[in-house]
Amino acid sequence: MTLQNTPEKTVALLNRIMEFELAGVVRYTHYSLMVFGYNRIPIIDWLRGQSAESLVHAQKAGELITHLGGHPSLGIGPLLETHNHDIGDILRESLAHEGAALDCYKSLLAEVEGKSVMLEEYAREMIYAEELHLGEVNKMLRKPGEVGIFSE
Repeated sequence: MTLQNTPEKTVALLNRIMEFELAGVVRYTHYSLMVFGYNRIPIIDWLRGQSAESLVHAQKAGELITHLGGHPSLGIGPLLETHNHDIGDILRESLAHEGAALDCYKSLLAEVEGKSVMLEEYAREMIYAEELHLGEVNKMLRKPGEVGIFSE
């Protein structure tokens, strides 16, 4: 895959990734504003860190879009507002959002595999980061002392 023959589908996938990550910025910022109780400070710090990380991920995707001669989207991915602001609800919503973002990165990897080392490495790096993040959220959803993976 060279700059001259970059498929539109690759740019479209990168735009979708950018939109999901920008939705993460909004989502995690909103969540950080809605946390109350004794553990508020460490939880909002973590949520704001996730928001900042989502912005960096969106910027990376946007840089690749322009690198490939594409036009970054001004759109934003889906935003779910359940009005449930219990920490468990927030984490479950986060798990669903991050799972959808992970699927976008996997779609990108499938599209560029064997065509662009740069894009393959980017997709693999982001899949790694998203899988780690999903694992951390899963651990946070477990009850103290539970070792088994959280499932609803």
